[in-house]
Amino acid sequence: MIDEAAQRARLEAALTTIGLQLSAAQIETLLSYLTLLRKWNSVYNLTAIRHPDEMLTHHLFDSLAAVPALAEAARSITVPDAARGRVLDVGSGGGMPGLPLAIACADVSVLMVDIVQKKTAFLTQCRAQLQLTNAAAHWGPVEKIEDTNGYAVITSRAFAELTDFVNLSGHLLAPGGKLLAMKGVYPQAEFDRMDAAGLMEAWQIDDVPRLHVPELDAERHLVVLSRR
Repeated sequence: MIDEAAQRARLEAALTTIGLQLSAAQIETLLSYLTLLRKWNSVYNLTAIRHPDEMLTHHLFDSLAAVPALAEAARSITVPDAARGRVLDVGSGGGMPGLPLAIACADVSVLMVDIVQKKTAFLTQCRAQLQLTNAAAHWGPVEKIEDTNGYAVITSRAFAELTDFVNLSGHLLAPGGKLLAMKGVYPQAEFDRMDAAGLMEAWQIDDVPRLHVPELDAERHLVVLSRR
């Protein structure tokens, strides 16, 4: 039996810690998303995390911790008008961080991409049931997507090594845009492999801020990359 009141209280406290001011309706939508994730996960195995408390911390809080940076980048960086406010979530899986971002920021448009059809079917169902007109899902490999407008922000959470992330999705980044990869511990080894692959000639590390996830005692970092 899930204590919905307790989960709501924990979510509200987490949002305060993160610095996100959401309406009661947005908070309810986030909780409805978690309910959908639990329901679908019992049948389709969308995520290995199954306990409601762990879904709250390891998925929702973890994603929400990156939302302020993602939203700020999508809204404020200088990109062509056609790309402004557009975010691509690569390897979105069960919708993290794409769906929490779309719920928290109605002015940001999020496309979530995954190569597993059952996951994009779930994301499409979430879009419909949660009435998220600013979110959409695409089934297929990101490297085969063609989009002339490009994206202000391309993000990923537990998708791939930075080298693969850049190689597979970099062509979709609008001029002036940013790649924001969610990582655990400081990924020095991944930076070294990017350098060894010659990627640092075309890309630069702008920042690697540490993210503080409420109720989660684990390191989290956000890698911010841009073209040189």
